Amino acid sequence: MDRRTLLIGGGAAAGLVVAYALWPRMHVVGLPAAEGETVFAGWIKIGADGHVTVAVPQCEHGQGVYTALPQIVADELGADWRTVGVEAAPENGLYANPLAAEALFGPDTGWRHLLDGEAPMLTAGSSSVRQFEAPLRRAGAVARALLMKAAARRWDADWRTLRTEAGFVVHGKERLRFGELAAEAARESLPGDIPSRDGQARLAGTPAPRLDAPAKVDGSANFAGDVRLPGMVFAAVRHGPVGGSRLVRVDRKGAERVPGMLHIVEHERWAAAVANTWWAANRALEAIDPRFETPMPLVDDAAIDRALAEALARPGERVAREGDLAAVFSNAHVVSAEYHVGTGLHAAIEPVTATASYEDGKLILYAATQAPQATRAAAARAIGISPERVVLHPMMAGGSFGANLESEAAAQAALLTRRLGKPVQLTWSRAESLMRPPPRPPARLRMLARLGAEGSILGWQAAVATPSLGHELAERLDGAGSVARALHEPGDTVAVDGASPAYRIGAWAVDHHPAETGVPAGWWRSGAHFATCFATESFIDELADAAGTEPLSYRISMLGAEPRLARCLTTIASLGGWQGGVPGSGQGVACHRFRGSRIALMVEAGMDGGRPRVDRMVAAVDCGRVINPELVLQAIEGGLIFGLAAATGASTGYTEGRADARSFRDLDLPRLADTPDITVELIESDAEPGGVSELGVPVVAPALANAIASLSGNRRRRLPL
Repeated sequence: MDRRTLLIGGGAAAGLVVAYALWPRMHVVGLPAAEGETVFAGWIKIGADGHVTVAVPQCEHGQGVYTALPQIVADELGADWRTVGVEAAPENGLYANPLAAEALFGPDTGWRHLLDGEAPMLTAGSSSVRQFEAPLRRAGAVARALLMKAAARRWDADWRTLRTEAGFVVHGKERLRFGELAAEAARESLPGDIPSRDGQARLAGTPAPRLDAPAKVDGSANFAGDVRLPGMVFAAVRHGPVGGSRLVRVDRKGAERVPGMLHIVEHERWAAAVANTWWAANRALEAIDPRFETPMPLVDDAAIDRALAEALARPGERVAREGDLAAVFSNAHVVSAEYHVGTGLHAAIEPVTATASYEDGKLILYAATQAPQATRAAAARAIGISPERVVLHPMMAGGSFGANLESEAAAQAALLTRRLGKPVQLTWSRAESLMRPPPRPPARLRMLARLGAEGSILGWQAAVATPSLGHELAERLDGAGSVARALHEPGDTVAVDGASPAYRIGAWAVDHHPAETGVPAGWWRSGAHFATCFATESFIDELADAAGTEPLSYRISMLGAEPRLARCLTTIASLGGWQGGVPGSGQGVACHRFRGSRIALMVEAGMDGGRPRVDRMVAAVDCGRVINPELVLQAIEGGLIFGLAAATGASTGYTEGRADARSFRDLDLPRLADTPDITVELIESDAEPGGVSELGVPVVAPALANAIASLSGNRRRRLPL
C-alpha cells in the first residue's frame, strides 16, 4: 500500500473519513458516522469517547463472525476489547467475497461478471476470516499509524518510536486515548511504510469474549422478527408443491371467522393471510385452505431415486482427474461400492422472516441475508423498482446453514407492503420454513478402485449423481443472469466438491452425473462435502478391509503429501485410545481436508434397538493460525453435533410434491441425552487460517458408519443411518 492508494475526505454524516482503495478506486464507502466519530479506511469508526466500531460485511448466524473479524482489527489497532463494537457493513464492492463466490459457483465461473468483474457480498463457504483477515489488518494498521502520527505531533516525537496498547497511544510514560486523537489523525498523511505490532501484546490467538453473546443472552439482540414499525401488520404464507405450482383457489369466506384477520393476498405462486397478529394470520391461512395445481409430475421418493439412478447410468462429465485412469482400470479387477445420501433440511431455530415498509418511493427491508445484493435485487424486482431504491438493514440470523442465501421471503414482504400500503412482517410457519427453502440435494455415489500390492490404491474413480448445485445457485442468486449464462459446462464442480481424494493414488478421476430430481437444490452447511466425504471415507475403510489392513494406518500410509492430515489422524489415535478398528470395538475413524483446514475424527458407537448411538467423539483439527480458539472450539463442537444430526436424521422424504418433514419432531434430531462426550484437540500451526464453520460436519457420518461396521460387521451405505 502506498500514498497514492489513500483517499482522504471530510464529512460523512457528522464524522470525518479516512479511506484507502484496497479495491479499485470506485469503492468509496459511505460508512455512516455519528457525531464525534471518525471513520478510518471504510472499516473502522473511532468515537471521541474511545469506542471502536468495526464494520462487518458478513451475516452473523451464530458462527461468531461478529467477534472474529473485530478481533483482527482490535489486535492490529491495539484497541481495548472492552471498547470494541460491531455493525453491519453497507453494500459496497469493498466488502465483496470472492472466496464465498468460488465455494458457491465454482472457480473462474460467471460470478466474475458481477460488479464489473468482482465477486458479490456473500456469507458462505467458511470464508469470513480467510477472505477478510488481510484487509482488516491493513485497515487496523492504517488507523494505528495515523493515531500515532497525531500523538507524535503533540509530543514532538518520532511517530515510529510510539506504540499502541489497550486503546492508548503510548510514548514512555505518556499516554493519549484513541478518542482524543481520532479527529486529528484523520488529517494526517499516511506514511509509506507501516510497521506491524509484532512482538507486542496481541489479542489474536486469545479466547476474547463474543461481542454478540450478552445481547443474545439478555434478549436485546434484534432479529428480523423483533422489528416493530408503526401501523405494522403480520403475514403468513402458504406455498404449493414443488414443480411450478400455481394457486388456483382460496376460500375467502373461511377467513372471515378468524378474529383479527385483515387481508387475503393471492399470488400466482402463493397465498398470504394478513392480520393484526401472526397467530391470527396463520389461523386465517388454514381457514382459506389454498389449493394449487402443478403442471409437472408430483415428486416423491421413488421419482427422486429413479432420477439419481438414471443419471448414474448415463455417461458423466469428468470434472477432475490425475493420471491415466483408463489404462489402470483396463482388464483389471475393480472393487466397487455405492452410497446414497438423502435430502437434507436446514432446520434453523429462527423461522424465515422479513419485515418491510414502503415509504416515499423507497422500500425499507429488514432481513437476515447471506447474499445482500441478491436480496435487494429480488425485492426490487418483486415491486418493479430499481435496487437503488431498496434500503436493506441486514439482521443477525438465528441459524441459517445456507437457507438465508435465498431471497423469496424478502420479495414476498416487499410485494405485500407495496400492495397493502402499510408495513408488513412476514414470517413463514415452522412447516413452511422446513419445506420451502431449497434443501441439500440428494446424491448417489458409485466408488471404484483397483488395488495393488499390499492394498495400495492404483486407480480410483468417484461417480456422483446429484443435481447441479452450483448452477442452480447461480440462477437464483443472479437476477441479471450473467452468472447463469456463463455456467454452460455440463459438469458442476460445486456439486462434487470434496470428491477429489487427499490420498496418494496413481490415477484418479471425479465424474459428475447431473440429475434432475424435481426438487430445487440449495446450499447446506458444508455443501457437497457432506456426501462426498461420506462416500470417500466409507470406501477407504472398505478397501482397508479388503486389503486386510488396519484402517487408520492404511490412511496414513497414503498421506505422504498431506502431513497435516496425517498428524490429525495420529493425534486422535493417541487421545482416543484407538484399538485398530477390530471387530466388536465400535470404533471408527474418518478424516477430511476442507477450505484450507484438516480434521480427523474417531467415533465410539453402540446400537440401541437398531438405531446408532454415539458415546464418544475425539477430533483433531489443524485450521492454521487461529484468531480466537474459543470460537474454533464452538464451531467444531457445533459442527460435530450438526453432523451427527445429519448422519442419523435431519432428512425428509417427499410425497405428492411436498416434504414429509413439517416440524422438528419429524427430523429425529439428537437431544441432550444423545449428545456424546466430545474432545477437540487444536493442533498449533503456522499455516494461513482455514475455514472452521463447516469443518466438523462432513466427517461424522463416515466415522459413525465405520464404527457401526466394526461393531456389527454391517456396512451401512445410506444416509441418514
